[in-house]
Amino acid sequence: MNDIATTRRGLATFAGRAEASSPLYSHLAAKAAEDDDVAGLLAGAPDPDPELLLAVAHRLLQADPIHPLTRYYPTLGGFDGVDAETWPMFRTFLLERAEQARELLAARRVRHNEVQRAAVLYPPLSAVAKQAKGTIGLIEVGACAGLLLGLDKFGYRYQCDGGEQYTAGPAKAAVGLHCAVQGPGFGGPRKKLPLGERIGLDPEPVDLTDEDELAWLDACIWTDQPERVRLLRTAAAAQARQPQQVVAGDGATDLATVAGRLPADAPLAVMNTNTMTRLEARQRADYLAALAALAAERPLWWVSHEPYESGVAELLPGREDLTSAEVLSVTTWSGGEPEVTVLATTDPNGRRMTWRGGV
Repeated sequence: MNDIATTRRGLATFAGRAEASSPLYSHLAAKAAEDDDVAGLLAGAPDPDPELLLAVAHRLLQADPIHPLTRYYPTLGGFDGVDAETWPMFRTFLLERAEQARELLAARRVRHNEVQRAAVLYPPLSAVAKQAKGTIGLIEVGACAGLLLGLDKFGYRYQCDGGEQYTAGPAKAAVGLHCAVQGPGFGGPRKKLPLGERIGLDPEPVDLTDEDELAWLDACIWTDQPERVRLLRTAAAAQARQPQQVVAGDGATDLATVAGRLPADAPLAVMNTNTMTRLEARQRADYLAALAALAAERPLWWVSHEPYESGVAELLPGREDLTSAEVLSVTTWSGGEPEVTVLATTDPNGRRMTWRGGV
């Protein structure tokens, strides 16, 4: 049992962070922070993550789609904005299903397989393939369901602030992604990404053939962002036709073993996006050590898309211009020493990026 006062403070903090991007979740979290009964449900969970409470409510509402609360949930067809009835209806709905909510809170954690992030990963992987002069192998650490492993099958459109547009990927891709680009120097990625064999690594891989697992990924998406659900479902349907392999494990202890499954003569890219935030400092250091050790054995590029503090800060300290930013970078090792190139800062989900350099 977690301290309820701490849980309420966490809800209030989350409400402030969510205000700009999700008025509904900001409102619900702020109200939950003032309500011992609702906050108490979360306080009883192993992981008192405010986002988990809202994902559980979303999942329960998926199972009861005719409930009037759905009118506030765009992912479930709702159109109404927050009003005086929103919180009382949400509170009653959740407390009436308190036992189901506790079971989900105990068994689940927040999971995301954000398809839109492929739009920021594609340019550095394109540059890596150019440097490697051929087909590259790919490992994704923290792959979840492995949707990003199919990023070479997505279509991309990059709209630059100077008016230039660049496209990449198959012309008739099922998944189409748009990304706004600010800053000079972005010349667009290559049209085709020569990816060879690929594999994902995750402590708890998600099986997309299990509808309940896919529904949970849906539920973890903020409900007033239905485009994210559409992309998830479209990418999942595409992957069903061409499954990707994701194995259980973590980047610190299992990277070398997984790399051994890919052709030894293939240049290798290892990528991760919003994965290192879930690791303790010791785990992050062990992961970086595993990358360096692998780079000593074969050509390796590390493509990272993480908040600065949990991503490249250890390899590139003192960058106050990157503090609190989501950083897109490529790292190589020469003589055991890391060489980090910061390419861009982005929004967390990859809809926008500010270009800073090239590789």
